[in-house]
Amino acid sequence: MRLIGFAGWSGAGKTTLLARLIPVLVARGHRVSTIKHAHHEFDVDKPGKDSHTHRVVGASEVLVSSANRWALMHELRGAPEPDLPELVSHLAPVDLVLVEGFKRDHHPKIEIHRAEVGKPFIHPQDPFVVAIASDTPLPGLPLPVLALDDVEAIADFVDQHAAPIDGIAWRPDAGQSAG
Repeated sequence: MRLIGFAGWSGAGKTTLLARLIPVLVARGHRVSTIKHAHHEFDVDKPGKDSHTHRVVGASEVLVSSANRWALMHELRGAPEPDLPELVSHLAPVDLVLVEGFKRDHHPKIEIHRAEVGKPFIHPQDPFVVAIASDTPLPGLPLPVLALDDVEAIADFVDQHAAPIDGIAWRPDAGQSAG
């Protein structure tokens, strides 16, 4: 399994890019999984469903299964947020793991930059940024710059630069990662 991240400020277009990139990588024959960091309370379950009821009344894990899919929900119940290596360990083997967020973790990542967001670059403080995908030309940067709308070129870069998971030197305090 190989991994590469996509990091950037809110509104830069990380999710939009991944929604366009994943089909290209799948069409190239890759099995792809994703991990996304959420900054706030989120819920994938719906009130009124049996699985939601099981979780609300105290179940630590609820696994829902059907003929089309299965999903496992795990409640932390006050335990620390799992770090990225632990989350990766829960995935079934695939060719590529694409990580959205976790911008403070030590894994190769493509910085997503959109000029209109008006935020500073991440790469000067993050040696793990291996390229920038931007909506504007960025001459003179010390990293490869990819056009944000050139999904084929970004897919080529992912194919060439995603790191083998067993070769990533995860940071020791990864449990404190964020978006």
